[in-house]
Amino acid sequence: MRVLENLKNMIHETNEHTLPKCRETMQDNLNQVLQKLQAATDSVCKLQQREQERKKMYNDHLIASENQHTIQWEEFMKEQHNKQAEVDEEHRKAVERLKEQYAEMEKDLAKFSTF
Repeated sequence: MRVLENLKNMIHETNEHTLPKCRETMQDNLNQVLQKLQAATDSVCKLQQREQERKKMYNDHLIASENQHTIQWEEFMKEQHNKQAEVDEEHRKAVERLKEQYAEMEKDLAKFSTF
């Protein structure tokens, strides 16, 4: 009987004091864990946001750089076209001068061949 009484007292002590204290400790620890988890989640969100902003800035810079290179390429090609036209004109004039020079030389040769 004494054993049953001790067991009953132990169960009562456990139910009235030990379990509530354990529950309270667990609740406190759980709240701390949840706070730390929330802080970690907030930090990760900030890091992700910074990374997205960095990627956006990088992509914007790439697009701007690509556009600038396209403009420079178009200007270069226009310049090359103009230079080609100048060279073609110089060549045409040089050919014309040579034709005239050869025509003069043929006239001079014709004079000498009549002797």
